[in-house]
Amino acid sequence: MMTLLAAYLDRIGYTGTLQPDLATLTALHRAHLLAIPYENLNIHLGQYLALDEAAMLEKIIVQRRGGWCYEMNGVFAWALRQLGFGVTLLASNVGRQSNQDVEDHDHLILRVDLDQPYLADVGFGNGFLEPLPLLEGLYQRGFLSYLLEHHEQRWYFHNHAYATVGYDFTLEPFNLPDFSIPCHTLQTSPDSGFVRTTVCHRFVPDGIITLKGAVLRTVTAESIEEQVVHSQAAYAAILAQQFDLPLPPDDIETLWTGVWQRHQAWVAAQ
Repeated sequence: MMTLLAAYLDRIGYTGTLQPDLATLTALHRAHLLAIPYENLNIHLGQYLALDEAAMLEKIIVQRRGGWCYEMNGVFAWALRQLGFGVTLLASNVGRQSNQDVEDHDHLILRVDLDQPYLADVGFGNGFLEPLPLLEGLYQRGFLSYLLEHHEQRWYFHNHAYATVGYDFTLEPFNLPDFSIPCHTLQTSPDSGFVRTTVCHRFVPDGIITLKGAVLRTVTAESIEEQVVHSQAAYAAILAQQFDLPLPPDDIETLWTGVWQRHQAWVAAQ
């Protein structure tokens, strides 16, 4: 019988070395993001996203679904530890406009210690495809560039030019249960962006695709293309073909009803 780790490696299509080194970390990070979509669809299906490692492994590996940061980085941290990597969970705050030292824990990221510390994050959706050295500087990943800055005890990650936000963090270690309050709030509060709209991100070999509500956006080195999805059938096809999310018809109907109603309300308000 296939072990859960072997099932994870099969899930991301990884057949390379399993040595706990930078080459393996980089290859696993890439493979995870190219295979597994970032998505918050269960929130809009009325299914609570549990902050539980076993539930995350079941959803992403066995059910072959995607997830948001707690799930994506939770599963990735589990897999890395299974392979002998030293992994620390860190808490970050997305889109903070000031330098105030406040830990909101609204985004889970990973520190992986090898020859030096590396920042790993497969749960930011449209972030970076390969891990970044935890050193100040400008980093190029394909046609996308990223900036890491360090002021006093806090680090600042600036995302690429095609995304609007980054996050800040310290190196204080956390455990998964420490994220229980933001995990609950982000999927239940009417003020949460995760509650207000559906979102899916996926890295593809030449860029990033995003389905936010009824708008499909494709970013490559050559262009940025956007199109409005106008039908339930087209929505289902995009989820299945571009995000590898072939959901049951009842779930598609539930999602599309909300997606299209919100899109029409947004258009009317313009």
